[in-house]
Amino acid sequence: AEKVLGYDLLSLCLEGPRDALDRTQHCQPAVFVASLAAVEKLNHLQPEVRGRGGPGRGSGGGASGLLRGAAEVPLGSVSPQVVERCVAAAGYSVGEFAALVFAGALGFAEALYAVKVRAEAMQKASEAVPSGMLSVVGRREANYKFACLEARKHCESLGIENPVCTVSNYLFPDSRVIAGHLQALEFLQENARKYYFKRTKMLPVSGAFHTRLMEPAVEPLAEVLKSIEIQKPLLCVYSNVDGKKYMHSKHIQKLLVKQVVSPVLWEQTMHSVYERKQGTEFPYTYEVGPGNQLGAILKQCNLKAWKQYKHIDALEDEEAVEI
Repeated sequence: AEKVLGYDLLSLCLEGPRDALDRTQHCQPAVFVASLAAVEKLNHLQPEVRGRGGPGRGSGGGASGLLRGAAEVPLGSVSPQVVERCVAAAGYSVGEFAALVFAGALGFAEALYAVKVRAEAMQKASEAVPSGMLSVVGRREANYKFACLEARKHCESLGIENPVCTVSNYLFPDSRVIAGHLQALEFLQENARKYYFKRTKMLPVSGAFHTRLMEPAVEPLAEVLKSIEIQKPLLCVYSNVDGKKYMHSKHIQKLLVKQVVSPVLWEQTMHSVYERKQGTEFPYTYEVGPGNQLGAILKQCNLKAWKQYKHIDALEDEEAVEI
């Protein structure tokens, strides 16, 4: 990783400084590498540690930390090889690159370089306009599109031309992330009750990711992906852009670029991943990487699937891992 990035990522992750690690240009590569390190850890856990349900019960897919990824494996498999028996994967935002590496569609070094370019371009784009992201939990009556429309009108009244305020992440029922100009987000916080928002919280990020404010990052990433060999995934990988499975290499190249300026349809993706006939058992699911936010989201989207969920962190003490 150090050869590709040009800096000591491991040292930055372990020793900080934290403000440097939190910068988009460093955070994205860190999440990507940490997620795949967690996959490697899962692959090397002793058989007796893996089989939560004992002989005859298999294991299932996961997610990747801050970048977020997910994968599933069918129940009823005897093999202890959790990773080998995985049948589906999905990655949240930059986690999609980790999911595609895991699925054999991208090489590690090439994907890490693409993530580096993506992260640096998004950092630059975020510094061009004062913007951010607002996490919102709303009541059933909440109309997010209408709230964003009024927030944009507020920005226009302040003299901001062509303002941005839109849903950038669909997390679970009644929970969204809204991104755009800071003035728009401040307006929504001040008028939360009017729009039936129960809770709002500014996220510690530097820009309005997954909106058109990230358009300057599109071309640099597109150019890198054109130069990378992309294979058809060996297992199902779901796209953030439409919540559907990737079909072929050109499809991957196109949607990875589009994802930068498109909302993350994570709630929709969870429904696609776990859709099954009534009475069919759910697979084990592993969230791999730093943080367990995807597990919390899965619990809200599908409680039955969440009951088979576990989190794997590469830096966590192995004895503390309960599977």
